[in-house]
Amino acid sequence: MRDPNHANFSQRLKRIDRRHEKLARGYVTVINSDGLMVAQPRRSNLRFPWKAAALVVLLLFTFKGLVLANLGAERYAESVISLENGTPVEQVGGWVMQADPLTVWIAGRLEPLL
Repeated sequence: MRDPNHANFSQRLKRIDRRHEKLARGYVTVINSDGLMVAQPRRSNLRFPWKAAALVVLLLFTFKGLVLANLGAERYAESVISLENGTPVEQVGGWVMQADPLTVWIAGRLEPLL
C-alpha cells in the first residue's frame, strides 16, 4: 500500500515542476496585497497581430491604386476580367484586385505623381 504522504509529495513536486517550466518562459513580478513579491508566469503571446494585418491591407490598397493609376481604368478593368476568367487562383486574384472606391481614390491621388 502506498503512503498517502508520499502521493501528496509527488503531486506537489509535479505542480512545482510545471510552475518552474512556465516561469522559465518568462515571468512578471507582482506584489500581493500583503506586500509579498511573487513571480507569475507571463501570458503567452499568441495574440493576433492586428497592426501587421492593417499594414498588409493598407499596402494592398496602395498597390491596387498604384496599378490602377499606372495602367488607366480601361486596361486595369481588362486585366481584372482576364484574371476572373482564369484558374481558381487567378479568379481569387481578380476578385481581390477589383476596383473599389478606396482604390479609385488612392489612384486619383497617385496619378499626378506618376
